[in-house]
Amino acid sequence: MIRVLLADDEAMVRAGVRAILGSDEAIEVVAEAADGLEAVELVHRHRPDVAVLDIRMPRLDGLAAGAEIRRTAPGTAVVMLTTFSEDAYIAKALGDGASGFLLKSGDPRELIAGLKAVAEGAAYLSPKVAHRVIAELSGDGAGGGRMTRAAAAKAQVDVLSPREREVLALVGAGLSNAEIAGRLFLVEGTVKAYVSAVLNRLGVKNRVQAAIVAYEAGLVGS
Repeated sequence: MIRVLLADDEAMVRAGVRAILGSDEAIEVVAEAADGLEAVELVHRHRPDVAVLDIRMPRLDGLAAGAEIRRTAPGTAVVMLTTFSEDAYIAKALGDGASGFLLKSGDPRELIAGLKAVAEGAAYLSPKVAHRVIAELSGDGAGGGRMTRAAAAKAQVDVLSPREREVLALVGAGLSNAEIAGRLFLVEGTVKAYVSAVLNRLGVKNRVQAAIVAYEAGLVGS
């Protein structure tokens, strides 16, 4: 069972998201919050697997709440669910360790799939958000910035062992630990250790950031 905390300052939105999540028997909403500060408090009380946060909330916005949750309750993954897809929000959320970024305008099935992926240790971006991230990575057509980022990413990847590079490539492809274990014929605990080592050696906070490095280094196709 995936235990979820849902935070949004609009009661009707919370009710709608709760109804969507309630349609899947593998997901349980264990707490709801109307602002970011309450969300942080309830995460500490209930220790959910995933915290689903709106960005614009009173007292403490979702970005700040997500950063605080990742700092003080690292066992809870953070997913941003919002109507806003501005690059600044995406960059801030992912930079603070969010594992997912979903849009309220997306398909309800995308919400369920995203939460399951994040709960399994993978990262998940709404297709529209992923498109914006890849577009940013691809540069504006001048090429110089893209080549500079690629060179930097390749230098980061060079410190990894061949097996670690394999794991990084599969993380970049969006596979969960269980899926990577099946692909590489390893036990899941070993994969988890490899992923942790890769994140540490790359100096990144989460799988999304690692996936970006994998893309820039050419380990994953665009």
